[in-house]
Amino acid sequence: MITKPLGNSDLSITRFGLGAWAIGGDWKFGWSTQDDSASISAIHKALELGVNWIDTAAVYGLGHSEEIVASALATWNGARPYVFTKCGMVWNENRDVDYSTRRESIRQECEASLRRLRVEVIDLYQIHWPADDLEETLEGWAALNELKQEGKIRWAGVSNFSRDELASASEIARITSLQPPYSLVKRAVEGQELPFCHQHQIGVIVYSPMGSGLLTGAMIRDRASTLPENDWRRKNPEFQEPKLSSNLALADRVKKVAADRNVPAGAVAAAWTLHNPAVTGAIIGVRSGEQAAELFPHADLILTAEEAAFLAA
Repeated sequence: MITKPLGNSDLSITRFGLGAWAIGGDWKFGWSTQDDSASISAIHKALELGVNWIDTAAVYGLGHSEEIVASALATWNGARPYVFTKCGMVWNENRDVDYSTRRESIRQECEASLRRLRVEVIDLYQIHWPADDLEETLEGWAALNELKQEGKIRWAGVSNFSRDELASASEIARITSLQPPYSLVKRAVEGQELPFCHQHQIGVIVYSPMGSGLLTGAMIRDRASTLPENDWRRKNPEFQEPKLSSNLALADRVKKVAADRNVPAGAVAAAWTLHNPAVTGAIIGVRSGEQAAELFPHADLILTAEEAAFLAA
């Protein structure tokens, strides 16, 4: 597969990476019940097809996603992929989720992630969400760079940061990467965050490039209205009117390009995000070996300027 350097790091990543949000299973922001053996099969198939990075987070499944990634890698005989995870979202014994980027909290999270992932060093450690208070956010960013100096993590990145938060954090230490939401459905980061990253050589790995399933070709109106109660998308405005109709119209445009290229619609949606020169990689969430086998062979799909413009119109 084609690879590209991630920001200022020594990591060279494939255009598609495996996203491990859904394999966390059932929790407050989960994607409904998930079979662990199917998750492991998905990871193995992605790696077999050449994907060289996995993105997870401590909070996905309240630690469960990291544990499944570790189990999958323990039974994988090929080259070890890069493992990216995140901190800043915490939970208690009642499974209540909260946010903290305080130094001590992040240090505790890092140790817990190292144990769950069964690794000695995390390849890319990211602040999952900035705090409401900039001072707290910067305290967390300083803590990540202390962990880097101590050898607990190789590279430090951020997720969901605004342009101003990126600029402030950059004054403390250089940012390796930003992980923002970006798709044909959500394009807000085109205004400030992507240009800032491109100008400052900050890598970008986008999440939900398929619009959280809206652009895969499999989402229809009836399915959107009958998503399981424990699927976070059920209450998301993008899956409800008045936004649903316009999103499904976008999906029809994606399906047209996909049919012309004889590739899955989800691969076209993800390839569209990579048409932006600021974007390094796209996180592809899969829940089975079959889904991985459908999407990851098309990681090197490059859209023409005409196709990209047609989708964005």
